[in-house]
Amino acid sequence: MKKLLRALALALLLLLVALGVTFYANPIGVADQQVRFNLWLARVHSRYILVDGYRIHYFEAGPAAGTPLVLIHGLGSRGEDWAPLIPPLAAAGFHVFVPDLLGYGRSATPDIDYSISSEVKLVADFMPAVGLTHADVGGWSMGGWVAAQLTVDRPALVDRLVLYDSAGIYFPATFDASLFTPTDRAGLIHLTEMLQPMPARLPGFIADAAIEKLQRGAWVVTRSVSAMTSGRDLLDFRLASIRKPTLIVWGSRDVLIPPSVGESMHHLIPNSSMTLIEGCGHLAPAQCTAPVLATTLQFLKSNPPLQNVEQTLPGH
Repeated sequence: MKKLLRALALALLLLLVALGVTFYANPIGVADQQVRFNLWLARVHSRYILVDGYRIHYFEAGPAAGTPLVLIHGLGSRGEDWAPLIPPLAAAGFHVFVPDLLGYGRSATPDIDYSISSEVKLVADFMPAVGLTHADVGGWSMGGWVAAQLTVDRPALVDRLVLYDSAGIYFPATFDASLFTPTDRAGLIHLTEMLQPMPARLPGFIADAAIEKLQRGAWVVTRSVSAMTSGRDLLDFRLASIRKPTLIVWGSRDVLIPPSVGESMHHLIPNSSMTLIEGCGHLAPAQCTAPVLATTLQFLKSNPPLQNVEQTLPGH
């Protein structure tokens, strides 16, 4: 019996050492697999589908007969970034679809301009490809811009619109395109400080792995930023045409896209509602999940839809 216990202890020790070595060698990959495993445990399905000839990855969760909800990620992001919200939204009765946009996550990376209009077309064609004639649509950061333009261009596809710390209208930026593609630790620290209040400092090996991953996708991000800053897809003079129920959710300490941008969108979109999440930054849906989920469900489940509501919620 003692020999068996020693053998088991040795095997466990070797396993822990192997896991430690694997994490040190590829910390971002290990973290990604943990997120995907947790989603799998929560019955969130990872799928692929051809859209406009491109292989598109997406997550799907929730009852087949549930209210369809499409969530669109932001610049340099992917569907996994919605992980904190997908299971509870599915549990609340929504049939949730979360595509990786072209060039991001596990979707195809064709040689295109990666403009907002290109991503809008992708989402508009993704929806019927997965059997949706219409849905509630939520977008975060650049994904909010995509969601808002989809609502303007293809209003029949959108029932209700939720914008989280969204881009889409002009504002005097305090950063340039290089912010999103850091090449050293100082640049990565600057990026994390723009995304969240008082970010934790990453160990050096994790920071270096994060920089390497960001550099692999830098060419897509650079094209996306170039297309956005060209101004041709700005929605300043188009948001007033939105007639769908709209909720705007913002972190009060977002320094990347400040709350004043959300307030401008709120005033431009007729009868829209706005929720400010106290103490949260640009990553509010992931880091202040509870209040973001609460205001999202309040809005999506309201009947008749909420209009002209303004509220502030604590971040935690």
